[in-house]
Amino acid sequence: MSANPVQPGAQAFDTRAIQQLDSAHYLHPFTDFKDLNSKGARVIVRGQGIYLWDSEGEKILDGMSGLWCVNVGYGRTSISEAVYRQMETLPFYNSFFNTTNVPATRLAAKLVEISPPQFNHVFYTGSGSEGNDTNLRMVRRYWDLMGFKERHTIISRHNAYHGSTVAGASLGGMDGMHAQGGLPIPGIVHIGQPNYFESGRGMTEAEFGIEAAGWLEAKILELGPEKVAAFIGEPVQGAGGVIIPPATYWPEIQRICDKYGILLIADEVICGFGRLGAWFGSELLGIKPDLITFAKGVSSGYIPLGGVLVGDRIADVLIGQGGDFNHGFTYSGHPVACAAALENIRIIEDEQLVKQVANVTGPYLRRKFASLRDHPLVGYADSYGFVAGLNLVRKKAEVVHDCELFTPELAVGMICRGHMFNNGMIMRAVGDRMIIAPPLVMTKAEIDEMVNKIRYCLDKTLADLQERGLA
Repeated sequence: MSANPVQPGAQAFDTRAIQQLDSAHYLHPFTDFKDLNSKGARVIVRGQGIYLWDSEGEKILDGMSGLWCVNVGYGRTSISEAVYRQMETLPFYNSFFNTTNVPATRLAAKLVEISPPQFNHVFYTGSGSEGNDTNLRMVRRYWDLMGFKERHTIISRHNAYHGSTVAGASLGGMDGMHAQGGLPIPGIVHIGQPNYFESGRGMTEAEFGIEAAGWLEAKILELGPEKVAAFIGEPVQGAGGVIIPPATYWPEIQRICDKYGILLIADEVICGFGRLGAWFGSELLGIKPDLITFAKGVSSGYIPLGGVLVGDRIADVLIGQGGDFNHGFTYSGHPVACAAALENIRIIEDEQLVKQVANVTGPYLRRKFASLRDHPLVGYADSYGFVAGLNLVRKKAEVVHDCELFTPELAVGMICRGHMFNNGMIMRAVGDRMIIAPPLVMTKAEIDEMVNKIRYCLDKTLADLQERGLA
């Protein structure tokens, strides 16, 4: 491979040398190491707006906001400057020893300001995974203080994603993760996901929403309400394939949690900070959570940061009854990360990105993405705010549940993803569902460009499958 500069005057990269170093020393997350080493990693070297460039000079439209996180786009100099100023002033100090720092305190106040009214406290972590570990510890601590020491079981959903730490992976419902390491740990159980395309045959979406929510009540009764501590769910499931629940689902989940006095945890690591068209997706979906996990969009990924918004129901008990909460991290409330987040939130506010997604670009993306339903490979396509997904099918049908599917071993989604990546478009494959979560700064013209790229790559995928005799 050549060593082309990314742009005139930019640094030239020896792609092969970097790939060799990468293969020799870097174990990537969620990766088949042997497979990657046989072909070499793509080397990303620059980002600006909604675009990336690799070491070969290829321009790529980032339809996944990095990993669901670069909400304000790449190249935001003001965030870099905020980080630099803070590093020059106080690069680090811990929040142990009864100390605090200015950015962490100001960010906590800002997060309370933009969050639903039941939240007045923040616990910081370094990631969403650590945030969900914190939820497990905090929920069980709460019930212990309330005098219900058997109330420790947390209910989650199959195909949910809540991180990759031991507790986070256990809370999630990914079979591939559970198969490695003897997961889930005790005290965590799962119910079905509200996937209408997969499980809603014979029902309207509204009917299916009530049916799927009812699985929670059935599980509570099976376990015994006196043993159930909390239910955790993403407002819209992200890594599971952008599973958008029917409108009837979350209000019924809330009713069931209220009926049995169970805590409700909203994992908003993906859905927060404008992604769905509100500061937090909970505001749109009819739920009033007791805890909200956040990360990713809080800093647009510029510096790692996560945490938990702690509702008054829990905070009042933790504070009021006293005693140490024996949990935390060296980097809880890291001043540099909090400085980056403050500037990131300022950008979102000043550019009115939440309102833009809610009222302008989100509805436009919905219309444009829905236009892909006429493609021969697309059996089902839906979106919410700035997340969207489509199902690849062998044969379309008037009723989506009658579509003929590809067999999993064909890995058609990965074939499609390959055509996307090779033609300047990052679109993720989850099985045979192709998903996007673009930066919130994307314009209507850039949405048009993205949807045109997706259609072109779907055409390439179809031609490839036909040539192989698979479609």
